[in-house]
Amino acid sequence: MKSTFSWKTLATDNRARAGEFSTPHGTLQTPLFAPVGTQATVKAITPAQLSEINPELVLANTYHLFLRPGEDIVAELGGLHVFMNWDGPILTDSGGFQVFSLASTRKIDDDGVTFRSHIDGSEKRLSPEISIDIQEKLGADIIMAFDECAKPLDFDYAKEAMQRTHVWAERCLSAKKRPDQALFGIVQGGIFRDLREESARTISSMGFPGHAIGGLSVGESKEDMYRTIEYVNAILPADKPRYLMGVGTQEDLIEGVLRGVDIFDCVHPTRLARHGAAMTKTGRLNMKGVIYARDPLAIDPDCACYTCQNFSRAYIRHLLVAKEILASTLLSIHNLHTLVQLTRDLRQAIIGGYLDDFAAEALAKLNLSRVPEVL
Repeated sequence: MKSTFSWKTLATDNRARAGEFSTPHGTLQTPLFAPVGTQATVKAITPAQLSEINPELVLANTYHLFLRPGEDIVAELGGLHVFMNWDGPILTDSGGFQVFSLASTRKIDDDGVTFRSHIDGSEKRLSPEISIDIQEKLGADIIMAFDECAKPLDFDYAKEAMQRTHVWAERCLSAKKRPDQALFGIVQGGIFRDLREESARTISSMGFPGHAIGGLSVGESKEDMYRTIEYVNAILPADKPRYLMGVGTQEDLIEGVLRGVDIFDCVHPTRLARHGAAMTKTGRLNMKGVIYARDPLAIDPDCACYTCQNFSRAYIRHLLVAKEILASTLLSIHNLHTLVQLTRDLRQAIIGGYLDDFAAEALAKLNLSRVPEVL
């Protein structure tokens, strides 16, 4: 199956865009939030429940699937779409961020990274060519170039990692064989404007059908993250999608869209759910609180998700106190719906020409105000 992976901008509102990106398994309507299915499953919910939320895109994790069950098994069983029973578009990351998180056991050289499995301690190797081979066997619609994610505040390390990322990006392009997968390049460079602008120019010159901003939400301030997005998006081409990796709070989605981001993903909503927290338009609720013991209201009375249409806060709290697995399921459904719906609302605000008002009102409900733009 072949695809041109074409991008179409439908509307703009200052830097923000509403667009479409075609893939073999459907056209993505952006801006969008993509749930993360690390182990080829979005934690605590079934594909049928995920389908009811109806996200535009779902992620799976190259590093984890490489270790278990292995890309060859996934390929033998029909690729990720068949393996996890998901008919919609799928994106796989390259494994670069997971290697970054294994700082105590990894050894980076110009060819790739050697590390020890967090499962059994066995020695493993990833390189640009190995990462592409794994992702081609997994069979996602969008795959990512293998990059080095550096600590955001260390200039010397950020520069070295950026330069290595650029070389690896070229190697990923050379290694790629499947025409039915879109390979995105990743911009690195910490929080440093000169590095980020150099990386954006270099990566965008390579001809990728889409671009990602990596190495953020890893310890820098919100203000530094938003500034960095502006520096990068001022250079990345307007005729291709822009993906901000690993970011998933409500305010980050709003501020990111205002700055021209099209695609977001994060484990944040399902992780919060497993800890008993609900995301609402007015902030986070700790559903274990005794205040909800007799509360007949839905988590968010205005929410259309399955959880809010069928269950009370009192019931959710009961499940949490009783340590019932269903609590994680119902909260995950709600939190994912909240972020998916937020990006859909942002899309409509862009198309309707009222994004500034919508963003200001949404942030005010969270007791926040807009972070001033620098460009």
